Amino acid sequence: MVDDRKLAVLRAIVEDYVSTNEPVGSKALADRHNLGVSPATIRNDMAVLEEQGYITQPHTSAGRVPTDKGYRLFVDRLSQVKPLSAAERRAIESFLAGAVDIDDVVTRTVRLLAQLTRQVAVVQYPSLTRSTVRHVELVPLSERRLMFVLITNTGRVEQRVVELPDVVDEGRVAHLRALLNASLDGCGLTSVPDKIADLPDRLPPEDRPLAATVLSVLLESLVERQEEKIVFAGAANLAGADFTVGLREVLEALEEQVVLMRLLGETSDPSSLTVRIGSENPYTGLQGTSIVAAGYGSGGNQLARLGVLGPTRMDYPVTMGAVRAVARYVSQILAAS
Repeated sequence: MVDDRKLAVLRAIVEDYVSTNEPVGSKALADRHNLGVSPATIRNDMAVLEEQGYITQPHTSAGRVPTDKGYRLFVDRLSQVKPLSAAERRAIESFLAGAVDIDDVVTRTVRLLAQLTRQVAVVQYPSLTRSTVRHVELVPLSERRLMFVLITNTGRVEQRVVELPDVVDEGRVAHLRALLNASLDGCGLTSVPDKIADLPDRLPPEDRPLAATVLSVLLESLVERQEEKIVFAGAANLAGADFTVGLREVLEALEEQVVLMRLLGETSDPSSLTVRIGSENPYTGLQGTSIVAAGYGSGGNQLARLGVLGPTRMDYPVTMGAVRAVARYVSQILAAS
């Protein structure tokens, strides 16, 4: 266990190193922070922290820098996550409230997070497996073509052009549309195949080819989107960062959707904030980075996660506050929609 005085020294080292990117010495700590003890006591505390693996000496200077273990203790023992100012909250609310659909929500969110944190922002689209059907639309385009549209409760829209086996009139299309919506309204997407299995049997024989064609497109659209989509923004923010591994490895990892999915992590609690620091990351190319992530959702159900990635030398209180606030606003937008 680290006592309160040594924790205060560690906190001061982290804060100074994050702001200056220079190893921190005992004299600087005594000058900049009201720690209430002499520089000699601070030196003794630093020696203990170094022995316990919380800080390290990068070269022969008197300064120390935090290790991954030190950052972890700092984050775990944070007295509070820095709240956003009233102006920042208003800006987030007005910026996200202007979104017109889920694509716009995700695009705005990832840009906003990158600007707020000056890190790389990563946003996962709402999971189809956790979504429900809000509406199915069939729009005739010609005598043998129609547009199939599936709208989920998260505002996600799947659409396909369907080539029909025969000429069909709008009345038959309208009847199939009504039957689909009666069967699928509020249905979880994973349950759709079971719900529509007997639907063709409820139609007159002449309408069954139309139903079979539309239903096959519906099922294909669900299968094709099982791999969830992730977007990121702010890669340029990495340019000035100092990584223990190269920038190239970090950029390569960002291109891998599966890696990003693993980094954002999974948790059943949509309100929980997770922080992975340096060597805690499963991907070796990202072990010089930290990831701060939170879930967002609707009605208490987590639908996806969002977060930021940056060097381990990041401002954790500010970053954690921004990620938590943005996740909360996105959740409110989805619930209202």
